[in-house]
Amino acid sequence: MRIITFNANGIRSAERKGFFTWLAQQNADFVCIQETKAQIAQLDASVFQPASYHCFYHDAQKKGYSGVALYCREKPDEVIYGMGDEEIDFEGRYIEARLGNLSVISLYLPSGSSGDLRQTFKYGVLEKFRAHLHTLEKTGRDIVICGDWNIAHKPIDLKNWRGNQKNSGFLPEERAWMDALFSENQWCDAFRLVNQEADQYTWWSNRGQARANNVGWRIDYHIITASLKDQVTATSIYTAENFSDHAPLIIDYSSAVD
Repeated sequence: MRIITFNANGIRSAERKGFFTWLAQQNADFVCIQETKAQIAQLDASVFQPASYHCFYHDAQKKGYSGVALYCREKPDEVIYGMGDEEIDFEGRYIEARLGNLSVISLYLPSGSSGDLRQTFKYGVLEKFRAHLHTLEKTGRDIVICGDWNIAHKPIDLKNWRGNQKNSGFLPEERAWMDALFSENQWCDAFRLVNQEADQYTWWSNRGQARANNVGWRIDYHIITASLKDQVTATSIYTAENFSDHAPLIIDYSSAVD
């Protein structure tokens, strides 16, 4: 089973840069996309409904903002749009597909980099999402949460960690939230189960030559239930082409859809 997650920073922009041509060659079972920045009515072209997938979109109410998508090779038993929280769902940040005992979720957690107001909103979302994770845990399902979490967990996960300790995305409170998530042994960072190397990043600033010099952050994840931890077989970050300021994160699992 292959799952790809990708923050498109505008799905129409990513399409023009060749994302869907690349995707057609990847043989992915699930594709999770964040920051579609489009309403469904703007995605009526066939390229945004790849023939080999069942495609689902959850838009933000605000045009040109946020939004998530989820493509499934097999038809899901159920698709859940949003977390059930009006404030979060207004921004189109969560979509879940259920197939058998497997849930695959496309998630876009907010950034707080624009100022104190959005950082406060981010902390509120993290608190609510942790409660949602507890609800998911109780289902006993195998779960893969893919997306842009807008947090680099450890110093290995960003190039200039010393200079970013007071910046959103690497604040002590954010990192402690992720520490708590993993310390309970219910959830695992799938990438780090098989790759402990430094300089593995999924996002780069558009300023300067950050991408050319690989001065980046690893803020895109597959977070999985412990039931799947022994099934992660391989991972890669695709950087040969630039479809966005993020790169696609690809993870292969030994299990098929159950």
